[in-house]
Amino acid sequence: MFSHIHPDNYQQQLDEKQQSIATDFAQFDLPKFEIFTSPTLNYRQRAEFRVWHEGDDLYYIMFDSKTKQKFRVDDFPVASTLINQFMSALLLDIKDREVLRQRLFQVDFLSTISGEVLVSLLYHKQLDDEWVEQAEQLKLRLSAIAPVDIIGRARKQKVILNKDFVMETLTVGDKQFHYQQVENSFTQPNAIVNEKMLLWTQQATKNTGGDLIELYCGNGNFGMALAENFDRVLGTEISKSSVKSAQVNIAANKLKNVDIVRMASEDFSQAMNGERVFRRLEGFDLTSYKYQTVLVDPPRAGLDPDSVELISRFERIIYISCNPETLRNNLIELVKTHKIEHFALFDQFPYTHHIETGVILTRL
Repeated sequence: MFSHIHPDNYQQQLDEKQQSIATDFAQFDLPKFEIFTSPTLNYRQRAEFRVWHEGDDLYYIMFDSKTKQKFRVDDFPVASTLINQFMSALLLDIKDREVLRQRLFQVDFLSTISGEVLVSLLYHKQLDDEWVEQAEQLKLRLSAIAPVDIIGRARKQKVILNKDFVMETLTVGDKQFHYQQVENSFTQPNAIVNEKMLLWTQQATKNTGGDLIELYCGNGNFGMALAENFDRVLGTEISKSSVKSAQVNIAANKLKNVDIVRMASEDFSQAMNGERVFRRLEGFDLTSYKYQTVLVDPPRAGLDPDSVELISRFERIIYISCNPETLRNNLIELVKTHKIEHFALFDQFPYTHHIETGVILTRL
């Protein structure tokens, strides 16, 4: 199954992505685009596995995305070294512990390059006091490998031992930034490539000044690293848990010029136009912002027409995309008002067809 995931294949798959981008975006006047590579193995900081019980044995399985066939997974070369260590240690530990093993059907791992792990155990049964006691002992034993927290999940149940997040530290240039990453919240899975994305955007906006508006800001991934280049940063995000993490991250990075509001980009557009008043914007004077730079990192669906119209009003647009097709569609509109100054390919998802790109546009 993992035969295509091999360091010897890395450059070939990257060349194919580069050619794919050159072909897909041939209609645009692109500058020479920059390529940012990934580690060839152990680059992914999150992984999810189903658990298969067979007599006394139990092991992880995954499903082939095309054939839907299940296959056994004893190690996972794309996941971090820490995740691989915890994968085997966990199953070995719970194999003969009926309370922890019984009706366990999935295990999710979230790790950091700064050395923490969060393990989520999903069950088809209710978790009682005996499970909690044994899970606490499991946490103690696994902590011999690295600092670890455990979450038990069952129908309408979530048991947290001792927290449901990790703290990641990313190095961007000569500075370190701290990020709370909560279980089941969106974070960039390839931390090393994420560091390169942050550095690229940071260098491309150096000495920019004015204010940065970040739509779809998540936990403030970009805003934290870019705050030093702008007078103020205002991030918008619809996910409640991501907004809470962003607030934690503002404090953890001791930033005084970053604010986050929980609202959709469409609502922000209406507020910016003065079309509607939103209670959650009390205390924010949107007319005081210098709307010069906007950063968007939308989901795979890309930007809807209203959001494209909104960002086209800014002098400078930073567009991070995980879907070349929707990016291309959005660029068809954006190049009517803006010129593409920088274009980058970030190999966030090696050995897959997924491509992460970054585009910086300035007004014509």
